[in-house]
Amino acid sequence: MEIDSTTPSVARIYDFFLDGKNHYEADRVAAEQIIRAYPNVRQLARENRAFLGRAVRHMRACGVEQFLDLGTGLPATGNVHEVAGPDARVVYVDNDPIVAAHGRALLENTQAVLLQRDVRDAESVLADAASHLDFSRPVGVLFVAILHFIPEGAHELVARFREALVPGSFLAITHGFWDEETEADPLDVYKRTNAPVTVRTRGEILTFFGGFELVEPGLVDVSHWRPDEPEPSEPSERLWLAAGVARRP
Repeated sequence: MEIDSTTPSVARIYDFFLDGKNHYEADRVAAEQIIRAYPNVRQLARENRAFLGRAVRHMRACGVEQFLDLGTGLPATGNVHEVAGPDARVVYVDNDPIVAAHGRALLENTQAVLLQRDVRDAESVLADAASHLDFSRPVGVLFVAILHFIPEGAHELVARFREALVPGSFLAITHGFWDEETEADPLDVYKRTNAPVTVRTRGEILTFFGGFELVEPGLVDVSHWRPDEPEPSEPSERLWLAAGVARRP
């Protein structure tokens, strides 16, 4: 797949927020516009990344040894296979060719693999992932900061992945959301990227966990989900990032 360096990529913008090096001028310009509109977005990106690690550690403590990371983004500190440990099986999925190139180089000599697939094609992703994961055993599925880039069919998509999971499996989600009493902002900058943002209400995000049991503390601001620090920072006054982990009973 040819790499388009002129259209801002959400994976490369996220890389910029995390002080990575794998981005182009178009990505930097878009990222700086987002920072001007939402000054704490870099902090949200870091908190989102920290949540990923905490969620994986929780699943491992519950006996989960297999992980499916959907919309993984560019490699950064605290990748799933690094947190889960060398005995875990990890499948990353992303359709960005830069993510695929960097990810495959990083994963040499590990049990983890990267599939260059569109996460919206659930059947293809599940079929390919089944070559590396045993879906007759618990799997931790991670939708971390990806569902708000899927404007239509997101709930049906998550439902398909839930159906593929056996009891003892987990689902982790972070998602941009607006307070139900706040008028939604169209996020014009993201409209010019390769994946515009669709924020949802807290109630809409809760329905992604249908049939699964949320673990404590439930669906909360990303910085408040089992924080390592005793006093996490407060969420943005405008755009928030909700986080939750749920288990299939």
